Amino acid sequence: MIEDDLGRVLLVKHKPERGGFWQGKWICPGGELEVGEEIGEGIRREIREETGLEVDLVKALPAFDRIVKRDGKVKLHVIYVDYEAKLVGGELKADSDVGEAKWVKKSSLGQIWEEIHEDTKKLLKLAGAV
Repeated sequence: MIEDDLGRVLLVKHKPERGGFWQGKWICPGGELEVGEEIGEGIRREIREETGLEVDLVKALPAFDRIVKRDGKVKLHVIYVDYEAKLVGGELKADSDVGEAKWVKKSSLGQIWEEIHEDTKKLLKLAGAV
């Protein structure tokens, strides 16, 4: 979860053509680690690729996972390893597979709560943003 100096949280939405589990919902930027990449390095790279922003990682949040099954088979298994992060530079520009990006005041998250992915809701709660 990325926070700026104004206490806003950064949320993104994937491009519609990407499809997938998070489609159509606001999420925190992130992605997969590359082989041999350290966790912090991968988090900063994914944020930079998706948003053009640079962050400092502040505090690790408790890890959790999501297992999606269809027809009795595992279709997706995600392990969320997230951090609270502070914006330190860059200019916000939705890029890569991200179609939209916006800063949201913590006090305004309730106004878009139904548009936020359930896993991101859990992350925001773990970070104390809501």
